[in-house]
Amino acid sequence: MTLTTLGWTDFFEQAFKQVAKEAWLPGRLIRETKINFSALLDDGEEVECVVGGKLWHDAGCDADLPAVGDWVAIELGGDEDEHIIRARLPRKTCFSRKAPGKSSQEQVIAANVDIVVVVTDAGADFNLRRMERYFTLVARSGAQPVVLVNKADLFDQKQNEEAARQIRELMPGAEVWITSATQHEGLEVLRKYLKEGITLTMVGSSGVGKSTLVNQLLGEEWLWTGEVNEVTGKGRHTTVSRELVVLPDGGMLVDNPGIREVQMWTDEETLRDSFADVEELTNECKFRDCKHQGDKGCAIEAAVKEGRLNARRYEGFLRLDEEIDELSRRRKKRQMIVERWGKRNSKVKARNLDDRIQLERDERGEL
Repeated sequence: MTLTTLGWTDFFEQAFKQVAKEAWLPGRLIRETKINFSALLDDGEEVECVVGGKLWHDAGCDADLPAVGDWVAIELGGDEDEHIIRARLPRKTCFSRKAPGKSSQEQVIAANVDIVVVVTDAGADFNLRRMERYFTLVARSGAQPVVLVNKADLFDQKQNEEAARQIRELMPGAEVWITSATQHEGLEVLRKYLKEGITLTMVGSSGVGKSTLVNQLLGEEWLWTGEVNEVTGKGRHTTVSRELVVLPDGGMLVDNPGIREVQMWTDEETLRDSFADVEELTNECKFRDCKHQGDKGCAIEAAVKEGRLNARRYEGFLRLDEEIDELSRRRKKRQMIVERWGKRNSKVKARNLDDRIQLERDERGEL
């Protein structure tokens, strides 16, 4: 196993040269626990390492810290010393979402991935509005989107093909495939993407067959797979933590726990690009400040009435737009709080320094 096998390119080579010191080695993070990381080095050796203090201090938020898939510079310790992550190299891509709940923090799902495979099915899990969210996040990440309409054996051909057609219509740039993991159909689709140095991650709701696909790619029962409720179509989480796995036939896979919430972490520009058809219609409205809710000469409402625009798609666009606005407000509020605390701490440090200087003068008998 070499660095090239792990996805090392000239991009990372140049970045490493800019930060590396003598005895530092490049490594790729493959696993994260509550206390440390595991990384693979050039010779395939796996080492456990912790984040260095300066890297912690310099991070503006959690997303700036190392994550599974990141390339890092590691200072190896002695026999009894810890291996330290001294720097995180810049990311080529970053697939992330807003952390679940009311947080305004970014949660990195996978770093430096080339392909994001969204797994769904044509049954209970099929939801175009959720797919819109995935596509928007993938577009922002810089990775290539691929969709598997899995569990084809549970639904008739017409239903599977209709689901695939709607997804292709929603995102023309995505490659969409119909698969059945339990019948070993469609695995060649994944294998054709998994070349040496290519990293792929699979995301989707629990119970859509991701773990079964991973097991088959690995050629062994790597992950426990659970039963799915026949009524709700939902299953238990069968993957409990993120892990980058080097596949025996080439390529790498970042496996993720099932995602319950697909909350937005993107910007207005990416959203507009993902809804280019809607954005084009807004330019046809009679008034530039049209709210698209009963305004005279609204091209959006006309398109919906004439059947040229799916009403649910536009409703999804508005909801995402509202989420992004809310996230932007939370970011600004958090930034104001951080800046306020920064100024307060600076004043406290300055006051403490003045007190210390005065104390030293008093001890020397100076006025």
